[in-house]
Amino acid sequence: MRLPLRLRHLTTVALLLLLAWLQWQLWTGRGSYPNVELMREEIAVQRHSNALMRQDNERLLNDIADLREGREMMEEIARQELGMIRPNEVFVQYTKP
Repeated sequence: MRLPLRLRHLTTVALLLLLAWLQWQLWTGRGSYPNVELMREEIAVQRHSNALMRQDNERLLNDIADLREGREMMEEIARQELGMIRPNEVFVQYTKP
């Protein structure tokens, strides 16, 4: 059984329009090639940022653990950054010749 000529032409036009729409979506739509490449680049940048944040978090967690364990870290920071000394302690500063 053959389709009438007019119906075959309409089917061909409809399929061509569908193909054109699919191609348009492929190149300019939400999941298009350029859009996917842009998202891949953004993901790479975000992963790098996350890795740096993880390192910072680990360092901060180690500092917190040191502060909780004892006062040595606090004392060291106070001595270096604030120039504090203990009672009955003498501070001597010298310069190398």
